[in-house]
Amino acid sequence: MPPPTDAAVLLVLLPVVNAHGKQHHVSLQASLDMLQGQLGSAIRVLKIDEVSHPTVVRSFHAAELPSCVLVRRGVELWRQQGLPDGDGVADVLLSKLTTASLEAQPVL
Repeated sequence: MPPPTDAAVLLVLLPVVNAHGKQHHVSLQASLDMLQGQLGSAIRVLKIDEVSHPTVVRSFHAAELPSCVLVRRGVELWRQQGLPDGDGVADVLLSKLTTASLEAQPVL
C-alpha cells in the first residue's frame, strides 16, 4: 500500500560506499527498516545514495554525509548530520510533524 500523499519523508543521504562500507550497508538497512517500523505510515524512510542520485544529494547542501532531512510537502522540517540512530529518534521525528502541524494551523 503506498504511503499517504501528505506523509512526511525522512531522506537519508548517503555517501559513496567503499569496499569496507558494504558490510555497514547491511546493518544500516536493518536499522532503517526498524526505524520505519517505529514510524509507521506517518513518515516514509528513503535512502538516497550519492552514487545513484548525486544531484539530489547535492541539492540538500549537506555539510557532511551521511545526513538526514525530514520533509513534508517540499518543506524541510528537521535536519541532522549523521544517521538516524539512537533511542528516541522516532519520537523526535514524530514530534517534528506535530510541531509543524501546529504551526500550520490558522490563527483565529
